[in-house]
Amino acid sequence: MVDYHAANNQYSSGGAQTYMEQENDWDRDLLLDPAWEKQQRKTFTAWCNSHLRKAGTQIENIEEDFRDGLKLMLLLEVISGERLPKPERGKMRVHKINNVNKALDFIASKGVKLVSIGAEEIVDGNAKMTLGMIWTIILRFAIQDISVEETSAKEGLLLWCQRKTAPYKNVNVQNFHISWKDGLAFNALIHRHRPELIDYDKLRKDDPVTNLNNAFEVAEKYLDIPKMLDAEDIVNTARPDEKAIMTYVSSFYHAFSGAQKAETAANRICKVLAVNQENEHLMQDYETLASALLEWIRRTIPWLENRNPEKTMSEMQQKLEDFRDYRRVHKPPKVQEKCQLEINFNTLQTKLRLGGRPAFMPSEGHMVADINRAWHTLEGAEKGYEEWLLNEIRRLERLDHLAEKFRQKASIHESWTDGKEAMLTQKDYETATLSEVKALLRKHQAFESDLAAHQDRMEQIAAIAQELNELDYYDSPSVNARCQKICDQWDCLGALTQSRRESLQKTEKVLESIDELYLEYAKRAAPFNNWMESAMEDLQDMFIVHNIEEIQSLIHAHEQFKSTLPDANREREAIQAFHAEVQKIAQHNGIKLSGINPYTTITPQSIDSKWEQAQKLVPQRDKALQEELRKQQSHDNLRRNFAEQANVVGPWIQNKMEEIGTISIEMIGTLEDQLTNLKEYERSIVDYKPNIEQLEGVHQHIQEALIFDNVYTAYSMEHIRVGWEQLLTTIARTINEIENQILTRDAKGISQEELYEYRASFNHFDKDHSGALMAEEFKACLISLGYDVENDKQGDAEFARIMGIVDPNNTGTVTFQAFIDFMSRETTDTDTADQVIASFKILAADKNFITAEELRRELPPDQAEYCIARMAPYTGPDAVPGALDYMSFSTALYGESDL
Repeated sequence: MVDYHAANNQYSSGGAQTYMEQENDWDRDLLLDPAWEKQQRKTFTAWCNSHLRKAGTQIENIEEDFRDGLKLMLLLEVISGERLPKPERGKMRVHKINNVNKALDFIASKGVKLVSIGAEEIVDGNAKMTLGMIWTIILRFAIQDISVEETSAKEGLLLWCQRKTAPYKNVNVQNFHISWKDGLAFNALIHRHRPELIDYDKLRKDDPVTNLNNAFEVAEKYLDIPKMLDAEDIVNTARPDEKAIMTYVSSFYHAFSGAQKAETAANRICKVLAVNQENEHLMQDYETLASALLEWIRRTIPWLENRNPEKTMSEMQQKLEDFRDYRRVHKPPKVQEKCQLEINFNTLQTKLRLGGRPAFMPSEGHMVADINRAWHTLEGAEKGYEEWLLNEIRRLERLDHLAEKFRQKASIHESWTDGKEAMLTQKDYETATLSEVKALLRKHQAFESDLAAHQDRMEQIAAIAQELNELDYYDSPSVNARCQKICDQWDCLGALTQSRRESLQKTEKVLESIDELYLEYAKRAAPFNNWMESAMEDLQDMFIVHNIEEIQSLIHAHEQFKSTLPDANREREAIQAFHAEVQKIAQHNGIKLSGINPYTTITPQSIDSKWEQAQKLVPQRDKALQEELRKQQSHDNLRRNFAEQANVVGPWIQNKMEEIGTISIEMIGTLEDQLTNLKEYERSIVDYKPNIEQLEGVHQHIQEALIFDNVYTAYSMEHIRVGWEQLLTTIARTINEIENQILTRDAKGISQEELYEYRASFNHFDKDHSGALMAEEFKACLISLGYDVENDKQGDAEFARIMGIVDPNNTGTVTFQAFIDFMSRETTDTDTADQVIASFKILAADKNFITAEELRRELPPDQAEYCIARMAPYTGPDAVPGALDYMSFSTALYGESDL
């Protein structure tokens, strides 16, 4: 017989040791109570079978079935998870004693004192000793490890029961005997952890048998806890056996402790899956928004690249108005969408980095760089379209002016040529006297002078027609036809003039009679009349100017013209004096005149009439020039008004851009304070938008007035628009950067002081304030933070490793976000693929696979279905129908880096 009275020095665990020593002091008298012995026998037998069935066996009689030591050793192997020495298979007593001794030696090796329990008593079937040994095993392997707030095993189990049943009425657990007689405590434990299994409110304290049976049946059916006691044995005993109750309750503790682990594992998986689902939603939102924006750009660019000109000014003005509507209404929301798209992309990438997920790679053509390139193409087309519109409007304006000038000069010339062919083809000289012939000849000479004077107008008409053709005037065919008709008529007049002069010169030798006064009158009247016609033509000539200097030049030329009027009037009086002298001589000599000057058709009345008409046209010209001067002054005021506002708005935008750059470098207050200040700063910028809109209104007036230059400012409306859009984008990006830093800080557990230290170090070495560190600057920054990256072989290798993390694309620079990600990765811990795999393994009860039923039982419905839809079938050697591979699924959540 082996002596187990000696203390084992390996077991010295304080309160638990004391309790074990107390419990090992076996009370022989108490075991004589048949009720208690019956309860222990049933409870211990059920407890042993709950473990032995894992090995495919069980016991029927506790003192008989352990006598050969075989099932006793098997029980110890199952509950400890260790291998015992190989048992002896012989039937002799010595073989049985040796097997039981091996079992008792194993129990003693676990720090348990076996007092007065020897292998011979067990082999002999001593019920008292056998029950005592089983109780010792239960204490060591089922109760000893229970500890709540550093209490002993028994006290810890009691405290656990008290806490779990505290909220329930009629339950007051103070011990492990009479506190459990009414069965409510058992039901309360089950209801606390699995409320769907028991309707606690229907239980009655005065019906203990029903309560106990309900708890035992539910535990056996749903919790895999075998029925260890009969309700009648507990109710009919004044004081139920404490060891039996403790054994039964410890089974509940271990059952619900495993459920707690499963719940924790399920929560971890739910957390990981929730993050993954949210990231997928963000990715889908990005793709949708990017597709819509790119589609809008694709549809807009062909419209902006359309260069089909219109024929009239009104049609081109409508095109310009459509373009302004695009600028005011259609484009601004798309600018906001583009900015929001970049913010969403940066936020998504930050969340993926913080969660240890692979970076988001948009579909082909949907990268932020692709959108920026498309946007740049759109703005290039927009700028080219606007320039084309303004040039077309200038061209049409020029064409309208030239067309009107052509019609005016053509009408004047056609009016002058009216009747000239008939005059040149008449044969009046055949019946005329000599004096009449000489008069006709001189008249013809005067006509030739007049004809030569009109040569300049003819050249002007042809030049205007040529320019209209070169500028692609839409009504060029009618202009060309009219011009050709005038030219043909001019050639005909030239030929007829030559023919008549030859006829008159031939006749002149026969007839001589000339009146010198009439001749002198005709000579001076013709150029004066031509001068008056030219002056009247100039006074009625249309003009177009674009600035004050041009209109002032016209006014100056008009004033010079007015200064010549006195001399012209004296010339008119001198010409009229010739006619008066003719009348005087004729009257003096009694000559009856025919009443007309034979040498010219220009009468004194016509000269006076044209002179009076010219006198009336002068103030009209004055009025037209002054109105145009006021118009150009108004245009100049528009230029000055625009320049005055643009010279304020432009520097204001530049200053705000510089201030944002300063804010992003300085660190004043917490990140939340910085975010609040930046958002207030953003609101102040948005509040400035009415000034931009006011400037847009002034610019619209300028464009409507067809003003194309402004010498008072270097800022154009296009510059202001681009600067404003850049300002809004920059402040939004700066706010997004602070938000990402807050996400990093909260997700990685970085303190505010650490963030300040990182930012201060980064800014110190960012000498050019570019927001990125070159490689050498970054190395100096790491050294200042205590990293050993000095210029030696080991330091260079460590620096190369770090650069591979913060600069995976080998750009040679390190951004502040990459720097923060690296520092947070070095100092904090995150969920990994291994942790998620371990969580799934708990839910799968240590199997290498999991089933859909287990996922639906342990996870919320939406996340369970998410896993089922994405897990591949498990193909391992231990696979069963419906098995799912949770390992590859968990690894895929974190990308290739955690494989």
